[in-house]
Amino acid sequence: MSKTLLYGATKIDETNAAYAAVASLEQFQWKNRVFVVIADRDNSRASRQENQLLADRDALDERDMVVLKLVGSSIKPVFGSGDGLDGEALRKELGAPDPGEFAAFLLGKDGTVKLNVSEPITSSELFAIIDSMPMRAAEAVSEDK
Repeated sequence: MSKTLLYGATKIDETNAAYAAVASLEQFQWKNRVFVVIADRDNSRASRQENQLLADRDALDERDMVVLKLVGSSIKPVFGSGDGLDGEALRKELGAPDPGEFAAFLLGKDGTVKLNVSEPITSSELFAIIDSMPMRAAEAVSEDK
């Protein structure tokens, strides 16, 4: 499984496109973490990824998640809302693979890509990555009060 974890850099070069906020998803910035599933040709891996995540809707809600599915150039909200989004712009900004190839991207609340995977990730792996982020840790502390 190929994973690119962009979280954890000690110094962020803001000129690096990997750390630039994804403009087409700016409506979610500072409100939601966004997980974008890019559908594969037969939709098998994308469906498996969706089912993994939707099995724990409470955990998605607790982490302020929005899950979107990109099929060709159309975007379908899987969890949360995502109206008026441009699938072609999103595909280009994410550097997503060609239509028919699976990929998934996690964007943090700051709007930057935190994770890029080429195979489905388990919900427990995804939630562990999110829970290790400083912003999520701060949220968890404030939820406990």
